[in-house]
Formats: sequence, structure tokens, C-alpha cells
Amino acid sequence: MNKSLPLPERPYSAKRMNLLFETGVLFYTEYQIRLFLFLLFRKTDLLFSNDLDTLLPNYIISKLRSEQLIYDSHEYFTGVPELQANPVKQRMWKRLEKMLVPKLKYMFTVNESIAALYNSEFGVNVKVMRNVPVKRELPVKVSRKELGLPDGKNIILIQGAGINIDRGAEEAIEAMQYIDNSILLIIGGGDAIDKLKELSHKLLLDEKVIFIPKQPFENLVQYTMQADIGLTLDKDTNINYRYSLPNKLFDYIHAGIPVLASPLVEIKKIIEQYKIGECIESHEPVELARTIKSMLADKAKLNSYKENTLKAKEELCWDNEKKILQEVINSLSKNRPVS
Repeated sequence: MNKSLPLPERPYSAKRMNLLFETGVLFYTEYQIRLFLFLLFRKTDLLFSNDLDTLLPNYIISKLRSEQLIYDSHEYFTGVPELQANPVKQRMWKRLEKMLVPKLKYMFTVNESIAALYNSEFGVNVKVMRNVPVKRELPVKVSRKELGLPDGKNIILIQGAGINIDRGAEEAIEAMQYIDNSILLIIGGGDAIDKLKELSHKLLLDEKVIFIPKQPFENLVQYTMQADIGLTLDKDTNINYRYSLPNKLFDYIHAGIPVLASPLVEIKKIIEQYKIGECIESHEPVELARTIKSMLADKAKLNSYKENTLKAKEELCWDNEKKILQEVINSLSKNRPVS
């Protein structure tokens, strides 16, 4: 797609499709057909489907070839706000999910709450495999000047590829009216970015709110490392957000950044278990500003949160999480018939 970043280097080959359509029904229709044809003419030993919008082509190929299929759902797909706002589309995806998911033997999802939803709804045994980063040494930290960031100010960070409505960015911007000697750094893309820029300009906060477009990981981590607090402020407005476990939470942890988050069940569980930050009591901008100022003022507590991210990073990493997937793949390899 035109807005996609270049694919990073990885220890396996990857195929990027250049589709004619980028949104709507035509996008998904073209994508399903193109993915099916791509799989049809490729030799495979195992099929791995990420999220519901890739499941149908993978499922059909698995049946045509009598090959094993693993399905990995990164979220409660039919509960995303885009589908909740469009009941017709939601019913279509729900119908597809109801048709295919009960037939799956191997399914993963990102946390216990979503696994419980699928177990209850479809009677399937869903394993939990969190989407956590690979453990790696942090790069040499470049200066703020090299990144175009001001020295001597606190940096409050929101990052993500899906900075959309109901994710607390609007309130974070409004809160900056009451926070001095600090900037709000918003890195990434999403449906709400243009409106967020308008809001920042309207409130005369252009000097206190900085927008940076999506970055390759190597660049993004440099910005993340500069932050004093990382925000993840999704609201409990839909079932998908309610049980979300966003990637940015783990990005903050691996960069050693204290977290301020909405008290959503899976996020709160990690913050309290590892003591890496705090949860807000309200999205109301004045209250949000009060909480941020309180965290920034208590340097001893902030340093304690930073130190605790080190333990969290050791445990919440792909090096540990991949063992769950490896067990399934190894069992499939042992049971595979010899031709």
C-alpha cells in the first residue's frame, strides 16, 4: 500500500501486495482473491493466518492440500470500532468467523480475556501468545538535537500505527494546556491524526505538541528512548479496546519508559504486576494533566518504574513467548506423514 513503510530486514522472505484498492469492500475482496492465488501457487508445509481478514484464503488452501493451519487473532476482530459503526459489515465478518473458527484445531490470541471470549463463543481451545518484542540491546542513544526535539523539557509520548478516535489522544492534547516545561510527542499514523493537528492548532499548542509520521523501528526506538512517560489511553468504548493489549505498551517497556495507561483489564494487570507505571482515574483533561504532573514531579518513583521495566523486559519478550508457538509447530512436525 502507498502509505506503508519499507519492509525491515528479517530472517525470512516477505511479499508485499500492491493492491488497486486501499479501503472498503473492494479492498478486502481484492485482497482475499490475491492472497488465495498467491498461496495456491506456493509450496507450503504449514499455513499461518494472522487475523480474520486472512483466514478464508488460508482455510480453503489448507483443505485443498490437507495441510495444517494455525490461526493467530491479534485482537477481537469483529469488535473493532470500525465494524461496530457498520453493523452490515460486522455481521458479514461475524458470519465468516462463526463458519470457520469452530473448525480450527490450532488458534492463538494475544491475551487471556480475548481467549476467554472465543472459548465462550465458539467452544474452541485458544492458546495465549502475546505480541511482544524480541529482546535486544538498546541502540546507542542519539541526542535530542539530532532528533529535532527540545532539550530541557519533559517528553510525554504517544506512539502507534493506529492513533484513532477513542484512544485518548484528544484528551492528552487538551491536558497539555495545564502542563508546563513539557511536550507531547505523537508518533505514528491513524484516522485521527488530521483532527488532532487541528485541535492542537486551535488550542494554540503548536509549541507543546509535536507530530512525527510513522517511523521504521530503528528510528522509532530512538524517539521512544527519549520519553519520560509513555501513554496508552484507549477508552472502554468497545469490546476490542476493553480487552486490548497494545504493542506500544511493550515498546515502552523495552525502551525503559514508565507507563501511564487507562485501567483496561489486560494493561492494568501488567502495570500492577511489574510496577512499571500508573493507571489514570479519568480521561478528563484536567485530571489527566494532574496525574502526569504528579508522576513527573516524583523523580524517585519515576526512576523506580524505569528500573522495574528491566525485569518486565526480561520476561515479556519474544524469546520466551515464542516457545508456545514452537511447541505447536514441533508437535505438527512430529505427526507429519513421511511422503
